[in-house]
Amino acid sequence: MKISNKYLVETIVFISYVLFAMAWVGGTASMGQIMAAMQVDSLASASFISGAVTLAKIVGTFGAAWVAIKFGIKYAFFIASLFIVIGLLTPLAPNYELLLLSRFLMGLGGAFMIVYFNPIVMHWFTADERPVINGLNAVAFNIGTGIVLWKMADINQFTGDWKASLIIFSIASLLLSLAWLLVEFSPGNDKQGQNGTTIANYSYIDGLKDKFNWAYGLTYSGLLAFYICLFTFYPKAGISQSKWVIGFGIVGTLAGIIYSKKVPLRLPIIRWSGAVMVVTIIGVSFSSSEWLQTLSAIVLGFFIFFPITALVSIPHELPKMTGQRITVVFSLFYSISYLFSTVILWLFGKLVDINQGDYTASFILISVVSCTFFIGSFFLPETGKNKVVMSNDYATNKENKVSKESEEKLCAE
Repeated sequence: MKISNKYLVETIVFISYVLFAMAWVGGTASMGQIMAAMQVDSLASASFISGAVTLAKIVGTFGAAWVAIKFGIKYAFFIASLFIVIGLLTPLAPNYELLLLSRFLMGLGGAFMIVYFNPIVMHWFTADERPVINGLNAVAFNIGTGIVLWKMADINQFTGDWKASLIIFSIASLLLSLAWLLVEFSPGNDKQGQNGTTIANYSYIDGLKDKFNWAYGLTYSGLLAFYICLFTFYPKAGISQSKWVIGFGIVGTLAGIIYSKKVPLRLPIIRWSGAVMVVTIIGVSFSSSEWLQTLSAIVLGFFIFFPITALVSIPHELPKMTGQRITVVFSLFYSISYLFSTVILWLFGKLVDINQGDYTASFILISVVSCTFFIGSFFLPETGKNKVVMSNDYATNKENKVSKESEEKLCAE
């Protein structure tokens, strides 16, 4: 039996990442119980796990393209899936070292998988279909996170306890990874452009020399830094509106899919969403009114994810784009973003320590850094084509065709 239906392929990809999010966030939420069971109460040990996860994200996203080039997209995605399945060890780990290894490899698998979305989408879907599929993949992690945040207690009640829940998530991931092996993934077009012509190899060196990749990665980096800060530091500062950001992030993504399908221009939505983000981040960070913080979080959640479909669509619409090149592009995109955000997170925490627990300077830092999304929009290419221009092109072509037919008719007479 072979799976060749593109929508079934996308279903496997989408649910695989939803399950990764559920296992990942579920493991994070249960980390206190896991560490207590091992009688590990050292803050340094907990921080080391966090550092290992960060390293996995940077190394994983950077190395993802190499794995894909070495094994092909089909087996690279399978490897990513198996790494995620290793999360099975998180609730079962008998010691700290095995727990650390399971979290590292699981993070590595998630980092690989997010890069592989794009060559898979490019392989299976037409240019018109890609914005919708890219948007769905972008919301997968949020859906998994939302399920855990809102329904984990009910899931634990159904399964018996948190350990059983995490084990079930991993077993489901294993079944999907085996189903992935049935996907009929015809090789040979990774180096072909969208018109079918063969294009020269695009290596890591080429990617690092390409100014677009730096502009693209740095545009997203400030937003990513804030998003991680929101869940890492904001609750410690007494700001707990993250659930609103998650919930309305899902709504924003769905709205972004519809918008990007109807409006082909990419930069306006990125630019003005970026401006709204900065204003609402300031509202969440500095407002003393709880209702204003909540309102800011709702608007922020919507506008963080509203432009993501447009942002992810840009590389797909660049000229001479191939499966191999897009893998390198997104490998660098995520590794640059995670590296930058890691530095910002360190500075954020350092400023809190220097100011003896006061978050004001750190909030100013993250508000300024979040401007990269708005500023970056001025350095990215506009890959969408205005419908008015497209209509004019069509009308011009039609006029030329009619004119040519008239000339041929006159010549014949």
